[in-house]
Amino acid sequence: MEDYIVRATAASAQIRAFACTTRTMVEKARQAHNTSPVITAALGRLLSAGAMMGRMLKGEKDLLTLQIKGDGPVRGLMVTADARGRVKGYADVPDVILPANAQGKLDVAGALGQGTLRVIKDMGLKEPYVGQTLLQTGEIAEDLTYYFATSEQVPSSVGLGVLMGRDNTVRQAGGFIVQLMPFAEEQTISALEHNLGEVTSVTAMLDAGMTPEEMLEKILAGLDCELLESAPTFFSCNCSRSRIEKVLVSLGKKEIEDLINEGKTVEVNCQFCNAHYQFSVEELKALVVNGFSR
Repeated sequence: MEDYIVRATAASAQIRAFACTTRTMVEKARQAHNTSPVITAALGRLLSAGAMMGRMLKGEKDLLTLQIKGDGPVRGLMVTADARGRVKGYADVPDVILPANAQGKLDVAGALGQGTLRVIKDMGLKEPYVGQTLLQTGEIAEDLTYYFATSEQVPSSVGLGVLMGRDNTVRQAGGFIVQLMPFAEEQTISALEHNLGEVTSVTAMLDAGMTPEEMLEKILAGLDCELLESAPTFFSCNCSRSRIEKVLVSLGKKEIEDLINEGKTVEVNCQFCNAHYQFSVEELKALVVNGFSR
């Protein structure tokens, strides 16, 4: 199954909902960063959330950033996404190994520790929107549920999951976000709460073969779920050699000349996709001539 996101509404637009399957995306991130199982689960959850929240953006050039900083061994996670389903991300420390938690599952909360969740929306305005909350559980889904309620005043339920295979590749990944509109009636709220109480986990639903559409139909059962659209989502990094050259130029002429004087090839790695870019001494000299000739 290819990765994609479904958007739906229910109960005469009292509810809006998103669901996604992101196995390929999360596996690509795992391969790019060589993440350990617990970090694959943590980053994968945030990638799935970013994919769905990116679809909430209205402008094609709008950009969403999700940033978690904690005192746990991973230190931090970063994900960016846009309205076209393009998502990328990385972990500060990708190879953390931890024992299973009390439930026998990957200890994502232990990897993150205590810290903050920041949501940054760059919508082309003078200043981006920035919302920040303290991590409540470190399980990411619950933290985003809390963020929506406190920072955006939108009652929400967020479910995220990553299931690893025995060979430590990604077997399943995905999630859902269900939100109540301000005019939601008590009867609608009660029915939705009942349905959510029947949901075991995202990975259980995906591993049972359910599609994002079927996940939403289960969560929104009896609430006249109307599927509006589906759209692809994928791990995509827009780094390039020319972009890296601009980064080097931004260091300043003296910094580049110092690198030239060392007489060694310089390697620059993209944090988001781990692509490697090498610049020889001659190429650095050309940057000095071309980058600072204006």
